[in-house]
Amino acid sequence: MNKKTILSGIQPSGNLCIGNYIGALKHWNKLQNDYESIFLVVDMHAITTNQVPSELRKRCLSFVAQYIACGINPEKNDIIIQSHNSHHAELMWVLSCFTYQGELSRMTQYKSKSKNLKNINTGLFTYPILMAADILLYQADLVPVGSDQKQHLELSRDIAQRFNKHFTHTFKIPEPFIPKNGSRIMSLQNPNNKMSKSDSNSNNIIALLDDPNLIRKKINRAVTDSGNELTFDKKNKPGLSNLITIYKALTSDSIDAIEKRFLGKMYSHFKSELADVIIETLSPIRDEYNMLIKDKDYLMKILAKGSDNGFRKSRNTLSKVYRKVGFLPKLK
Repeated sequence: MNKKTILSGIQPSGNLCIGNYIGALKHWNKLQNDYESIFLVVDMHAITTNQVPSELRKRCLSFVAQYIACGINPEKNDIIIQSHNSHHAELMWVLSCFTYQGELSRMTQYKSKSKNLKNINTGLFTYPILMAADILLYQADLVPVGSDQKQHLELSRDIAQRFNKHFTHTFKIPEPFIPKNGSRIMSLQNPNNKMSKSDSNSNNIIALLDDPNLIRKKINRAVTDSGNELTFDKKNKPGLSNLITIYKALTSDSIDAIEKRFLGKMYSHFKSELADVIIETLSPIRDEYNMLIKDKDYLMKILAKGSDNGFRKSRNTLSKVYRKVGFLPKLK
């Protein structure tokens, strides 16, 4: 029996953080044994904002090393740099001809990212079509999504259904994969905002590669409240609740158990133990990363394997699409 295909990816901007680990990488690690898994580094998405080319190349390789350090097995799964497979861009163009302007203008991420920009590039507007191409190209059955990506997956499904109806069945209709124990990690200094790896204020995030002393400093500085009772209350204690969420995600303790454990203890005591938990989780990842990033040849071989496997899978999809829309095939 063939395994279902699961696909996910992260844009190589900023620094991978504990929010990415808890919300995505930790789940990828578990899913890779039950699914045929494709993990992307979506560098084409990254250039919707200005990038320093040399830094973008470094981050792409760094993200690959961090994927592996977090437990992704490159022998079992394909790790693919998006720009290494031109089929992403080719399929995007075809799909753009089956996508309506009104659909794109309603995308909430487009609205939020463009509201402070004077000149909005077309790439930012059509970003969701490229995301749809990423998913549909590999005939993904399941796509892990957070609340901020649900709308994009819905658009991918709509485009696929529209294409299938106009021609004949071509694309699988991807389903969202929502982890049972998913957690949305918030900013350490502004707990009403999601923790973002691209945050300009590094005190808002715990990066996967932060050293233990820096982790401890950031947790000690994290916003809580003026009370002294450790209780989970997102409305009235958003900062403290965020820290409890991180503790719960990394230890698998229930919120009730955490509240009982720290009953009558000061916030500083809880923060100290939370820092210990984070350091214990991230130290082996950082150590493994430091070894991997020194071996560029190994990382490039992993990417070559992923690119070759991905190209073979995506070529079948693109050939069907080109035939159905009426493109003249090349002479082999």
